[in-house]
Amino acid sequence: MDWNDTDQLRWLGQKIIENPEETITVEGEKGPVTDTVENIVGRLGMPELGGSYFTLSNENNYMIWRALKICYENGWLYRGADSMPWCPRCATGISQHEIVTDGYAEITHRSVTVKFPLREKPGEALLIWTTTPWTLTSNVAAAVGPELDYLKVKMADSGDVLYLSKGTTRMLRGKYEVLAELKGKEMAGWSYDGPFDELPANQNPGGWTELQELIAGIKVSAKEAHRVIPWNEVSEEEGTGIVHIAPGAGAEDFALGKEHGLPIVAPLNDEGYIIDGFGWLAGMPVGEVAGSIFNSLKEKGILYHIEPYTHRYPTCWRCKTELVFRLVDEWFVSMDELRPLLMDITRQIRWIPAFGLERELDWLRNMHDWMISKKRYWGLALPIWECEKCQNWTVVGDDIELKARAVAGYEEFAGHTPHRPWIDQIKLECDKCGGVMNRIADVGNPWLDAGIVGFSTLRYRQDPEYWRKWYPADLITESFPGQFRNWFYSMLVMGAIIDKSPSFLTNFGYATLIAEDGRAMHKSWGNAIEFNEAADKMGVDVMRW
Repeated sequence: MDWNDTDQLRWLGQKIIENPEETITVEGEKGPVTDTVENIVGRLGMPELGGSYFTLSNENNYMIWRALKICYENGWLYRGADSMPWCPRCATGISQHEIVTDGYAEITHRSVTVKFPLREKPGEALLIWTTTPWTLTSNVAAAVGPELDYLKVKMADSGDVLYLSKGTTRMLRGKYEVLAELKGKEMAGWSYDGPFDELPANQNPGGWTELQELIAGIKVSAKEAHRVIPWNEVSEEEGTGIVHIAPGAGAEDFALGKEHGLPIVAPLNDEGYIIDGFGWLAGMPVGEVAGSIFNSLKEKGILYHIEPYTHRYPTCWRCKTELVFRLVDEWFVSMDELRPLLMDITRQIRWIPAFGLERELDWLRNMHDWMISKKRYWGLALPIWECEKCQNWTVVGDDIELKARAVAGYEEFAGHTPHRPWIDQIKLECDKCGGVMNRIADVGNPWLDAGIVGFSTLRYRQDPEYWRKWYPADLITESFPGQFRNWFYSMLVMGAIIDKSPSFLTNFGYATLIAEDGRAMHKSWGNAIEFNEAADKMGVDVMRW
């Protein structure tokens, strides 16, 4: 049986839909193999069956478990909460590594300039600007550059007294008179009225989030907390020099919120809808709330100006949906200790063209911790079990350890691949309190699957001598865009974690082939060239490297 034959794979795919527990016999490389349909699928790509490797295979999964166990034992694996890029269509977080050059698009949004009335200065207001009007529902603070120069101006037509930075007066509409000039640090501590203080979410002590541990000890609500805070990152390149801060809806905002002990208001569910607690906005998709928000701002008399704004905006690498920032808890591999080793390993590799070396090193110097979890159902089941009583957590390193530590559910799991729902049947005993430990619901980032192939396909666990004979790979090759942050990176990390060595010796990269009209090839655009057509005319030697 040819396991690279797509018809054979489709046949097996239909079998697993009909009855995954049916026992079948297939022809392997060394003779007949008899097992359940599900287990045959789990063994695809292994020596007894042959064919291409499959990331869903048991060996691929358990080898990643081994790598994560090493991270756990070294203190590199941790759970953290952050306000991070989120795809509402895929209902999962998108890591920094996945937001690459190809992950941005030129998009025009309606930006809005809004007045935040100062509480102790009647008739005066801060002027702020944002391209994400939905985040105004979750405003907690306003940030100024402590050393920037700010102006107090009086508008000729309305008589409004407004504050903005000296380098952003282009944002003003109409004639104005400068009443005073001051430094941003002189504004720190001023309190103001937020644009949506009437919403229940903004009146709740600590804020509004399911992650209650993040706001433990915070006694004030967002409404009570509104104040001006200093932030050295405020610039005058766009906006008004006063940045509205929503810790539940932005990465930098979240970091500032932790620094200043601010409440956290998180407005979105996993599908990008406004949650309960936000009054008339509840149940609306985030992409459709701008108009309603503008109307509310206008009714309150704090809307200053609306204008279209075109900018590079992050999109989902898989479905191209516009990303939002959402407060979630995820699992990360810390890179601080691994960074020097990764950079040393990278220098041991031959990069063709040579500039690939510096490009990879530049990524390694500046990368954040690696987010390895996804809020999905299907995929690598992260081997993390958490105690339902004391919240202690542990990592299982492979199938052998799983069987040894299971105190319940193993009979239901036996004979299945380590995927949901079967893997979730297994319970462990907490080594701290004796309570029941359940597997977390998260699955793994797919780049874990891509990075482990230098170990899972070479029998690392079953035959170390065979693995050592063929490892590392002599050559890997792939199109450059994105791969410095993704495949190249994930292979480097797995090699560093498991063997402190490079997973490959030579990297041959190349640019993306574009159509003659200068754009990427897409069938929907009518500018794509089918491979078979090109091969017939030009031959396939160009693909042999």
